[in-house]
Amino acid sequence: MTSQTSLQLKCVECGEIYTDGAVRYLCGCGDVLDVVHDLAALRGKLSLELFDERLGSKASADRSGVWRFRELILPCDESSIVTRWEGNTRLHCSSWVADYTGCDGVVLKHEGDNPTGSFKDRGMTVGATVAKHHGARTVACASTGNTSASMASYASLAGMEALVFIPDGEIAFGKLAQALAFGARTIQIAGDFDDAMRIVQEVCARESIYLLNSINPFRIEGQKAIVFELLQDLDWQVPDWLVLPGGNLGNSAALYKGLAELRELNLIESMPRIAVIQAAGANPLYTAFRTGAPLEPVRGASTLASAIRIGAPVSWKKSLRGVLATGGVVEEVSDEEIMNAKARVDRAGIGAEPASCATVAGIKKLVGAGVIKASDSVAGILTGHVLKDPDAVIKYHGESLEGIHSELPNAPLRVEATLDAVMRAISGSE
Repeated sequence: MTSQTSLQLKCVECGEIYTDGAVRYLCGCGDVLDVVHDLAALRGKLSLELFDERLGSKASADRSGVWRFRELILPCDESSIVTRWEGNTRLHCSSWVADYTGCDGVVLKHEGDNPTGSFKDRGMTVGATVAKHHGARTVACASTGNTSASMASYASLAGMEALVFIPDGEIAFGKLAQALAFGARTIQIAGDFDDAMRIVQEVCARESIYLLNSINPFRIEGQKAIVFELLQDLDWQVPDWLVLPGGNLGNSAALYKGLAELRELNLIESMPRIAVIQAAGANPLYTAFRTGAPLEPVRGASTLASAIRIGAPVSWKKSLRGVLATGGVVEEVSDEEIMNAKARVDRAGIGAEPASCATVAGIKKLVGAGVIKASDSVAGILTGHVLKDPDAVIKYHGESLEGIHSELPNAPLRVEATLDAVMRAISGSE
């Protein structure tokens, strides 16, 4: 990866710049870093037509919905890329979802179509490629589920060992099953995600293990490709709003960074407003946005949407930067709003995990408040596959989620093994 050393890492807080190509996750001041591309050198060399031409290519890098945009992701030798042809996710238009949210122009980009079922694969292909460049034999992460599943898969593909730290009892089985199946050594920490995040950083520093949480700035570079591909899906027409869930906030940080780079290169003429939606029980960015105060971690964050059950998000400054720069908003939604929005998304034949559906609940709430107009064009991001958390689905439809009123229950019917009993059940008379 000869070109990686030409990239700069810049602190979002103090502005310190690093050019030595060394493994580094944070600035000396303790804050997070941005990867800085030489956009001046790329101006005039990149075009939307080039990206579109690659859609028809059979080259491995072009078949990836991340590496198709490689000049804006990571300059490297294409033979060194660790890829599962991630991305290429579907864009859904649903009258059922439009009616529910009150927004006629809503489309949903479903990142659950990725190889391991979540958007994490976009960042992980880049993180794993950089880890390989540095000669890493072991990679590690703290995770509420999706990151661990993705890292375990890409580590296996690259021939590296995977070490996963998860909060004890705080991970959906669909995600844990993937990490175990892909061979990751999984350690359950007696604490929440933030405890696991603290410990994994200490372990990586002590043992020189390569860290693949979104604190790693190269993970963010891969996740930018969500918005590149979304705009390509829309024939490069920029929507009025971009709405997505907020957990560790690397995704919203990434999408803004990608948009800002496209705008600086004059490849798009405007920027969408960004809306980050947090669960009410894990809402530190929402509180900081509303009060204007620095972010205060939420200790013991609690929500059914396990993927965004994070009280101390590491990328909050990057995320808030994007919200403010685009005139966007941060909103919170309750677990009941999330699960009932999920029922609509699922019934539309799309399906998504609970955290994804914070997006749809948030769009509905913002339309109701008049922040998003019914006539606005809105692109929502669904972050994970419906089978990531099957337990939540079964309990919702069985109306057994504590404190949740299920608006669209669909429990299985238990009947006697007779034709008459079955016919009564089909007709609805039983």
